Amino acid sequence: MKFIDEVTIKVKAGDGGKGCMSFRREKFVPHGGPNGGDGGPGGDVVVEADGQLTTLLDLRYQKQYRAGRGEHGRGKQQYGRRGDDRVIKVPVGTVIRDGNLGVILADLTRPGERVVVAAGGRGGMGNARFVSSTNRSPRKTTPGAPGEEKILQMELKLLADVGIIGLPNAGKSTLIAALTAARPQIADYPFTTLVPNLGVVTAEDETRYVIADIPGLIEGAHRGEGLGDKFLRHISRTTLLLHVLDVTRTTPQDPLADWETVNRELELFDGELMKKPQIVVANKIDAPEAGEKVRVLQSTLALRQIPFFAVSALRGLGLAALQAFMGQMLARGKRQPGSEHVAAGV
Repeated sequence: MKFIDEVTIKVKAGDGGKGCMSFRREKFVPHGGPNGGDGGPGGDVVVEADGQLTTLLDLRYQKQYRAGRGEHGRGKQQYGRRGDDRVIKVPVGTVIRDGNLGVILADLTRPGERVVVAAGGRGGMGNARFVSSTNRSPRKTTPGAPGEEKILQMELKLLADVGIIGLPNAGKSTLIAALTAARPQIADYPFTTLVPNLGVVTAEDETRYVIADIPGLIEGAHRGEGLGDKFLRHISRTTLLLHVLDVTRTTPQDPLADWETVNRELELFDGELMKKPQIVVANKIDAPEAGEKVRVLQSTLALRQIPFFAVSALRGLGLAALQAFMGQMLARGKRQPGSEHVAAGV
């Protein structure tokens, strides 16, 4: 299934039905009079968060959504039926903006959460409504009000507890595959991950948390280079960042430079992302040339009081300690990087 996280659609709520002008005229029934009923209100356009959906793909191919119009009023003071609502289902985590005003109408973060994005028009009044002591036979009715019409911009922000970030080919997909049941595409060339992948980690105490693998960033991503920064919105809701570094790079300084490069792109995209707690993970420690680079990273990050783990996602080295530490940080609800320094699997 294609992963679509941005769409623009047009919605139109139902118009209200017309009020009816009618007079009671029945043989052998005295005292006839106006009996025109009101028109029914138009249906609303409603957006609902569906926990089974993971993409806005359906909305990409259907661009217009219209609710039912209200039924017109009838004689004998019969009111028109309300128009049918139109329900649009979207993934949990969808942000809805008014395309003309640019304001956020809703942020759906819970399954089953609903919001009316376009209200149906009010039904018109029949002539029975206008009877008075001075006007016993009114011939006045009102039309139904038009339903609201809007352009909506839908933006999906994945709901995950942990976001995995790093340069292309750092081993992010291998790591999420080792920690969860997710099976992303894995290959020995850059940009194998073209869309975010989600996986669920089950801790020893049976608690669960969600990890999102974000496509790789390169220097200049904020200018659109590589895959750009269009997927970074998906880590805006995360509690914790897992920054994966490849320690098979050319010199001992390269992994540290990679870490600074990605952090710089995060800050250029949204400075708030840099306030999230971050665990640095040195990956591919099973390679012969990894030892010196891991020691350089360990000593440098220890001075900055940044949690650090050394693992081999491919061989499963150091993953148990990393998983336990992530669970502890999420359980504590930490909002700042802690002073605890961890090096596992070195």
